[in-house]
Amino acid sequence: MPRAIQITAYGGPEQLALVDVAVGEPGPGEIRIRHHACGLNFIDVYQRTGLYANPLPLLLGMEGAGIVEAVGAGVTHLAVGDRAAYASNPPGSYSEVRVMPARNVCKLPEGISFETGAAMMLKGLTAQYLLRRTLPVEGLHPGDFVLFHAAAGGVGLIACQWAKALGLQLIGTAGSAAKCALSLEHGAAHAIDYSKEDFVARVKDITGGKGVKVVYDSVGKDTWDGSLNCLRPFGLMASFGNASGPVAPFSPGMLGPKGSLYVTRQTLFTHIATREANQAMADELFGVVLSGAVKIRIDQRYELADVAQAHRDLEARKTTGCTILIP
Repeated sequence: MPRAIQITAYGGPEQLALVDVAVGEPGPGEIRIRHHACGLNFIDVYQRTGLYANPLPLLLGMEGAGIVEAVGAGVTHLAVGDRAAYASNPPGSYSEVRVMPARNVCKLPEGISFETGAAMMLKGLTAQYLLRRTLPVEGLHPGDFVLFHAAAGGVGLIACQWAKALGLQLIGTAGSAAKCALSLEHGAAHAIDYSKEDFVARVKDITGGKGVKVVYDSVGKDTWDGSLNCLRPFGLMASFGNASGPVAPFSPGMLGPKGSLYVTRQTLFTHIATREANQAMADELFGVVLSGAVKIRIDQRYELADVAQAHRDLEARKTTGCTILIP
């Protein structure tokens, strides 16, 4: 029987168990896919701990790439034998084979490997909706400053390159000199080591005291207050993750004196709710990768059975770039 990673209770990496699973035929609107590689993302940690609750037992994983083995009724954009990749709900990509909804599965261009496809879909589509769809009221234009936290992570390194291609001046933060250097190598205009520097003071220095138009923040609790203080008037605080923990409740009244700021909490799955939107975003992602403007860096590979160690390393911030699991 095919194997998959399952949890039966919320908790630490020790909850991740390799189990045999029964995989049947796809129903209407579904496909069966055999994975060549699976992606690792922080949302997987949130689901493992119960911060993002799902019914238990739960198969984990939101991202993968492989070959379509079977197609259910009504699926017209995929066929048996297609190379395919996806970021999709429900979870279940930490597996050798799965049946899943076809809506968010895209044909993978021949010029992109399975490993790259598995590493880039959730993270690349996230970078796409942030830089292309989650925009301040005044828009983003070449030369504008943006602040991007965790700039040496999987989403961050893609965003550094994409922002440079758009002509933006991305200021990246990271937790070490080595990670800062990595973000600069990938297109960040400036990098701030928040373990040694006050990132708010550095942002104000870099921008001549004006601040940035938008902050893209996946860190959450630890960076929230400082991020708001980095924004120029009418700036946008775009929260899209909680790596350091969820943001504490705050009074909207504080946003006025800080410059009539905007705040939004974004999630990928709102943006890819329809197949048409998902495909349009994926097409743009495939285009920048195939052009060479964005290169997908895979710095860690783990066997599927070693997923608990992968989670430990991710939570300890020992990883850079993208991480994949090999079924």
